[in-house]
Amino acid sequence: MRTLLLLLALTLPPALHAAAASAPLRAGAATSNLTPPLGTPIVGGFAPFPAADVHDELHARCLVLDDGRTKLAFVICDLLGLHRMVSVEARRLITAATGIPRENVLIAGTHTHSAGTALGESRFAYEQPLDDYQRFVAHRIADGVQRAANQLRPAEIAFGTAEAPEHVFNRRWHMKEGTAPPSPFGKVERVKMNPPAGSPNLVEPAGPVDPTVSFIALREPGGRPISLLAAYSLHYVGGVPGRAISADYFAVFCEELKRLVAPADDGPPFVALLANGTSGDINNIDFRAPSPRLPPYEKMRRVGRDVAAKVHASLARVTWRDRAELAARYRELPVQWRTIGPEVIAWAKETEARAPRLEKGDIPVGAKWPTTPDWVQRLSYAARVQILARAEQPARIPLQAFRIGDIHIGTFPCETFAETGLEFKKRSPFAHAFMVELNHGYFGYLPTPRHFELGGYETWPGTNYLEPQAAVKMLDALLEMSRELRGAGR
Repeated sequence: MRTLLLLLALTLPPALHAAAASAPLRAGAATSNLTPPLGTPIVGGFAPFPAADVHDELHARCLVLDDGRTKLAFVICDLLGLHRMVSVEARRLITAATGIPRENVLIAGTHTHSAGTALGESRFAYEQPLDDYQRFVAHRIADGVQRAANQLRPAEIAFGTAEAPEHVFNRRWHMKEGTAPPSPFGKVERVKMNPPAGSPNLVEPAGPVDPTVSFIALREPGGRPISLLAAYSLHYVGGVPGRAISADYFAVFCEELKRLVAPADDGPPFVALLANGTSGDINNIDFRAPSPRLPPYEKMRRVGRDVAAKVHASLARVTWRDRAELAARYRELPVQWRTIGPEVIAWAKETEARAPRLEKGDIPVGAKWPTTPDWVQRLSYAARVQILARAEQPARIPLQAFRIGDIHIGTFPCETFAETGLEFKKRSPFAHAFMVELNHGYFGYLPTPRHFELGGYETWPGTNYLEPQAAVKMLDALLEMSRELRGAGR
């Protein structure tokens, strides 16, 4: 009998092999509320401040896919970022509740600058016990994935893209010689992050932009929409007044797309997810001319609604399929932490000795006491570099890659430059590829090696945590994982 079955398997046409290997796809989606209590520190600036109001709720938006053999889960959180230990705990809970392996779960932050912090006591610590809000976030993420798994139903899948170039600008600019201000450490620099708009000292942007919105759409057979996972390489937009919580344009996009595609009935809710692509050097400011002043929240509304409209229009051109083979790879790559030299440590200690100490106020990131506004940035970096200098080598950087049919998603846990995301798309062995940043942790900015000589905020020690070759090593490792995924379906 075994011999007969083997002969039959060898003589079956390839199409029948494929049908046997891939069952019809199923998909489910759900959301969980992540809004913290008032008083929780809002991160995004150099000195976090307590939340005093909520403009719009924060969410973990969850999608689960099942091809009959493998399940994948995608979670996009309305957070600046999350400490790796939050992801570790959330994935432990998800696996216990659903059986989805932890290496098959993506958990990324959008990088909104007006959310409560899930980074914990120190964003620079590799491991730390979770605080109350971090535990809450981990549990709510796990709840959302479990509820999405409960909604699994037959689905069709499509890949699409939309172009939105009018919202993305490289924020790093070459300046005329001698006009870029020095770094906090006194180093002469050639590039300025967020220069004065319309300045006559601007020369040219220091890198490219990625204007493409890549998306994966899911619908029930017959057309009822289930979910859409998109990625766009644009930093937060901002325009949040006072001390309010907001999910920024990411949530505007999700709600607008829901309005455009979802039927108004009591059926399972449509869930849109918008991930941050590779936007470490990209924002929404055209520095060639002064920007107009807009009312609070107006800019994020314009960006979110326009990007949603463009994606909605692209949905009419996609091709739907009822099967997609699923697979994932996860790896923790050893990478050296940024080297902090003795001269930088001496500067840090001198800065701490000179910085005024206030009895109350907002404490700069990494520091231990509040200070006057003119010292906030310097005191923050003085603390950051000393913490990095004590880090145990090497860092272990979580990398993750997913296969969804001929779609390929790669992830980094850093604020990644657009040129890295473009190179990933170019070198990926899959027909359709894009990246998601800030997955499974927050490890600072990730400039490509050429940028370290240019200088600028994203390259400063304490903004950048990892060695100058980190982007190259991480991309090479991610593409190696991609080739494994490509071969996994054969």
